[in-house]
Amino acid sequence: MFAVSRAGVVEAGNVASGQWLGVSLRRLPGLPVAALEVEGEALAAAVAVAPSGVIRLPRLALSYPGAAPRFAEAWLTPRDGGGWLLELHPVDEFPGGDPLAALPLALSAALKGLAHELRNPLAGLKGAAQLLGRRIPGDDASARELLELIDSEVGRLAQLVERLLDPAPPTPHAPLNVHAVLERVLRLAEADAGWAVKLVRDYDPSLPELDGDPDRLVQAVWNLVRNALEAGSGEVVLRTRAERGVRIGSELHALALRLDIVDDGRGVPDELAGQVFVPLVSGRADGSGLGLAMAQQVAREHRGSIAFRSRPGHTVFTLLLPYAAVAAGDAPADADAGTRSIGVEAGHARR
Repeated sequence: MFAVSRAGVVEAGNVASGQWLGVSLRRLPGLPVAALEVEGEALAAAVAVAPSGVIRLPRLALSYPGAAPRFAEAWLTPRDGGGWLLELHPVDEFPGGDPLAALPLALSAALKGLAHELRNPLAGLKGAAQLLGRRIPGDDASARELLELIDSEVGRLAQLVERLLDPAPPTPHAPLNVHAVLERVLRLAEADAGWAVKLVRDYDPSLPELDGDPDRLVQAVWNLVRNALEAGSGEVVLRTRAERGVRIGSELHALALRLDIVDDGRGVPDELAGQVFVPLVSGRADGSGLGLAMAQQVAREHRGSIAFRSRPGHTVFTLLLPYAAVAAGDAPADADAGTRSIGVEAGHARR
């Protein structure tokens, strides 16, 4: 707990607050409370208003300047004579139970019915693509590439429909290059998003291969990227890093892949923040509410998880996927990842 002045400056903190931040209590007095917030200005805006009642701020990323961020729910209580008492309740960085537990049997049956109805349109698309391929000149490489993309995506969707209708044992995982998966997703984004969206690659080239199902991972990441595009983003960043000592659920993993998908779109509405991974929940009138739920399912198939933090203009969806136990020589070295930017040049951005 902290005592905060009318001017938004920390006056004192108790022992627990100093231990949680990992800093001596002597260093806290005089520190602007806004300096504790890693990103955003929710805390600064809250302490700037005239105290009139208790304010709750969910899941803030906080740290003493220069230290690693920690996550907490904040409660601001007005003090007699002005100022605030700031009470912090630590929470997990990657919260949430299993949202698919909310999927009733009736909805499962409805999804099977939807999958059955999709069979014929997918067969029609595949046939139309084959007819179109006969009309494309053999020297038109660009058109051929787009036609191959259509054909591969129709095939992947057909497999997804069959899996909904007749669940089969999952495909055995095999070593894969996660950046090859991301390049497939970016190719889809280029064809879908248009020139108005800048796609940025921020890859760590030292990452080892990951055991997984490439088609399922393409589906999950594409759902996350498309979610960013449909939020009115002008820039979407795909960033890969190695994360050490990661707890996913009840398991602690020595090494994990961290994929951050960062966008500058409208953000997740506050009223949906707690249920974005629940099937059929969508912030758009034309949304199905299935994309994020499916992405979370794919993450679980790979013993991973997806979480997010969001405010207007800055949303980050984080996919964590653990590596199998690796030898010391296989662990990625600490290296600066190269960043390349591309501007999408065809079509129009989906809004």
